[in-house]
Amino acid sequence: MSESNQPGATAPILEVRDLVKDFGGVRAVDHCSLDIMPGTITGLIGPNGAGKTTLFNLISGFHKPTSGTITFQGRRIDGMEAHETFHTGLVRTFQIPREFKQMTVLENLMLVPANQSGERVWASWFAPWRIGPQERAIERQALETLEFLNLHHLKDEYAANLSGGQKKLLELGRTLMARPKMILLDEPSAGVSPTLTELLMEDIRRTQEETGITILIIEHNMHVVMSLCDPVIVMSEGRRLTEGTPDEIQQNEEVLSAYLGFTAEALA
Repeated sequence: MSESNQPGATAPILEVRDLVKDFGGVRAVDHCSLDIMPGTITGLIGPNGAGKTTLFNLISGFHKPTSGTITFQGRRIDGMEAHETFHTGLVRTFQIPREFKQMTVLENLMLVPANQSGERVWASWFAPWRIGPQERAIERQALETLEFLNLHHLKDEYAANLSGGQKKLLELGRTLMARPKMILLDEPSAGVSPTLTELLMEDIRRTQEETGITILIIEHNMHVVMSLCDPVIVMSEGRRLTEGTPDEIQQNEEVLSAYLGFTAEALA
């Protein structure tokens, strides 16, 4: 019996079971099964082509699985569209940030919350009193998020003018504005300077500790994974190869040499 199935044990927030995704004659995800426990920062690693990003796309509703199931907080989500998955509290970022370049940092965050009264034409005619208070509340939330991420000084800057690292922080801020239960982070350190990577790691860690949000990270930077994540899941050829603590993964010579091209000494 697995730990998650023992009496009194916490149930996984995300369950992937026997998931398959075929693209024509290519099988990108091959009968993959894994559990993500609530309140964790879990790393998902593996060589290029292992199926990590495809798995993210399946979980977040951007692709539909060929077969298998995905359950989030006890609810099947494998048949949902991406926007429907978003509304369950499961939110993702992308390796290349998708900010609105010609809008300010603050405006980028204020766009995120769903069901804003100002989005409906009839509300401005028949219920204008609702729009102002809601917008002010959203602005307060956005300013608090920018303060949390140390981006408050850039609130009026156009998003197009941000550095790569600042755009990654903005992407994280946009996910927080959705008040998610779980965040999928796709290569948060890609294209980010070492200094900003350290700041980003601290923000991710603080986000989890202060909000309780569950975080699943795809990452090639082994320093980030081994410093930030526990547990770490290794994928290879579309399947879950193994899972363990950072120390266990670093000591698994089969994983390091055959699949990642690292040695234990390189990761120490």
